[in-house]
Amino acid sequence: MLGYSYGPREARRFSPPLWRSQLSMIEDHLELGFRDLIELRFVAEFTKAGLGILAIRNCLEHARACVEDERPFSTRRFRTDGKTIFLESIPEAGEGELLDLRSRQFVFQRIVERSFKDLDIEDDAVTRWRPFKGKASIVIDPVRSFGQPIVAAHGVPTIVLADAARAEGSIDRVARLYEIEIDLVRDAVRFEESLIAA
Repeated sequence: MLGYSYGPREARRFSPPLWRSQLSMIEDHLELGFRDLIELRFVAEFTKAGLGILAIRNCLEHARACVEDERPFSTRRFRTDGKTIFLESIPEAGEGELLDLRSRQFVFQRIVERSFKDLDIEDDAVTRWRPFKGKASIVIDPVRSFGQPIVAAHGVPTIVLADAARAEGSIDRVARLYEIEIDLVRDAVRFEESLIAA
């Protein structure tokens, strides 16, 4: 997101960022918007699948042209055309000969399908992320509660419910206090525990 330098000191080169953040820097700290976060999820998945940064950069540029969006990985169109966009981009990165396209097609399809499984799309772009096992109970919605994870039906931040459950020593009591279904409080607590465990 900031770019990076590489190579020996006497021949140092700079690789620019894959894209510019939706938000401005604040006191030399990179700030990420919601769609930046979603784009980064895709970059991480493709990196894990063994795709080099040059291939990802080429795909991103190709996808921008095809989808006509600065952040194409988080669009409805990429959901349907992502595999084709990647397979068309790989040869430009010089990695085409190294890849078994038959197995890569499966990998790309699996990554795209899996990555969109917990995302909600409206007006052709990702609008919400369901980060807790894809369940609709917990969402990250950039227009609610400043984008922090919340219990979708009530808008209460998951951290608030988890902290209350720790303080009260009872999920049942927190459910009564906040007038929220016990299953939703339990999901909020488990979600927060999964963040701590990670």
